[in-house]
Amino acid sequence: MSSEPGKLFVVATPIGNLKDITERAIEVLSGVDCIAAEDTRHSARLLEHYGITSPMSALHEHNEQAQAPRLVERMQLGESVALISDAGTPLVSDPGLNLVRLARQAGISIIPIPGASAAIAAMSVSGLPSDRFCFEGFLPAKASARRKRLTEVVEESRTLIFYEAPHRILDCLADMVVCFGGERPAVMARELTKRFETVHGDNLAALQEWVASDPNQQKGEFVILVHGAEPQSGHELDEAARHTVETLLQELPLKQAVSLAVKITGLKKNAIYQYALSLQAKAD
Repeated sequence: MSSEPGKLFVVATPIGNLKDITERAIEVLSGVDCIAAEDTRHSARLLEHYGITSPMSALHEHNEQAQAPRLVERMQLGESVALISDAGTPLVSDPGLNLVRLARQAGISIIPIPGASAAIAAMSVSGLPSDRFCFEGFLPAKASARRKRLTEVVEESRTLIFYEAPHRILDCLADMVVCFGGERPAVMARELTKRFETVHGDNLAALQEWVASDPNQQKGEFVILVHGAEPQSGHELDEAARHTVETLLQELPLKQAVSLAVKITGLKKNAIYQYALSLQAKAD
C-alpha cells in the first residue's frame, strides 16, 4: 500500500450511447483500484465494451451507509476509487453523496471527471431559456406529495427540469397541467442518445394529450423541462381576497371558485389561481 492517501474520482458515464464517454474517463476507470458502481451488472457492459478490468464494488442507496466508510478506509491506505452511477454524472439523482462527504471529511482528494448528464443534454436542445434553470430531479411518487412539490415551484421564474419514470409519466404530466396550467410551455426529452430518442415541445396540455395518445411515448427515461413563470406585476393577495378564495373553495370546485373570485376582487386570475392551488395542496 502507498504511504500517500488515494483519490476519489467522480466519473460521468454515458446516458445511453456507449460512445459518449471521454478518453480521460476510460483512462481513470482503467487505472483505479476499485470502481464503486450503482449496479455492477449494468456497468459491466460498459467496462467490457472498453476492455476495463478494474474490480467493481456495489454502492447503491441500500448499502451506501455501510459501504462508504469501507471505501474511505481503502483510500486512506493509498487505494484510488472511481465512483460511477448507472448513467450520467454521479450524485445527480443518484447515490454517492455520503461517500463524497466522508471522503472530503477524511481529507481525500476528490476529482471530477465530467461528461454526460441527461438534464444538461435535454436543456441544450429544449429551446427554453437556459441562462438560469432549476433542477428538481424526481418528483415524489405519491400524487398528493407530487402536487405539493409542484405547487411550491409554480412561481419559479427559472426553467424547471424534472426526471420521471415511465410508469408515472402520465400522472406527472396531468399534475403539471393542474398546477402550472395547460398553457405553460414545456419540453419532454425521452431516451436521450438512444435509438428511440425523442424531444418534443408544446404547451403542457398538448404535451399531455400527445403522450397519452401514443403508448410508445410512455416508455423509457424522461426529462421534462417546464418554462419558468412569467413575472407578475400584481401584488400578493390581501387578507380580504384570501378570505374570499377560501370561502368560495369550501362551496365550489377549483375552477369555478377561481373564476368567481376574479370577478369579486378584480385581481389577476393567475395570482388567485396559485393561491387556490396552495390551499388545495395543504388540504391534501
